[in-house]
Amino acid sequence: MTRLALGLIAGLASLPAFAEDLSKTDPASASTMSEAERKAFRDEVRAYLLDHPEVLIEAMDVLQKREEDASLARDSQFITTNSDTIFANANDWVGGNPQGDITLVEFMDYRCGYCRKAYSEVDQLIKTDGNIRFVVKEFPILGEASTLSAQFAIALRQLHGDEAYGRAHDALMTLRGEPTPETLARVATDLGLDPKPILDRMGAPEVQAVIAANYALAEKMEITGTPAFVLKDTVLRGYAPLETMQDFVKDARSDG
Repeated sequence: MTRLALGLIAGLASLPAFAEDLSKTDPASASTMSEAERKAFRDEVRAYLLDHPEVLIEAMDVLQKREEDASLARDSQFITTNSDTIFANANDWVGGNPQGDITLVEFMDYRCGYCRKAYSEVDQLIKTDGNIRFVVKEFPILGEASTLSAQFAIALRQLHGDEAYGRAHDALMTLRGEPTPETLARVATDLGLDPKPILDRMGAPEVQAVIAANYALAEKMEITGTPAFVLKDTVLRGYAPLETMQDFVKDARSDG
């Protein structure tokens, strides 16, 4: 009866429609069942499910597992096909150990509370491991303040390089208050940089192109929130504590 419950849960609006759908999987029964037999069949299904509601729970578990497996398979296939775009895009900043034996990619937003919560834990993960290549993808999805922060970070990297970006990334992740142009100018000044060229470049096509490319990639990967992490052929969506991230890395390495 699990197959019957699966069909019911999958979105059939009524038992008559359910019976009709089932008959399509068995053409012989569709051609031989009379209307009375169909009614009897529907009544029997209804009675069984009412007497054994645990079948629905079992079916839901099976359906959820199938959906999770399908999602993992989609992630793996897409990552394999687009590995250079995900792991080796020249537009992305690389931190950690650039020669590390494994690459961890984070889609992040400077104004995301969970990204900020993960920030110190990801930093600890990278420093204590010592062999993780860390890639940041700017993915501002929380409004104008997020976009301004990402534009500032990208413009700064394009003008001043990776070392300056790394310091700016840390400053933006721990910034208190809203990232207005005035606030961002102070961040640049505190980093020893002239803020005007950076602010002037924030709206440049070269900056917008980086963000647009990350949006397009995230959409294809079904990433709708931050943070999201990519490691080998797996996507971890959402915040995870340090211990989970450590296991994530350990599992990836053990897969070879």
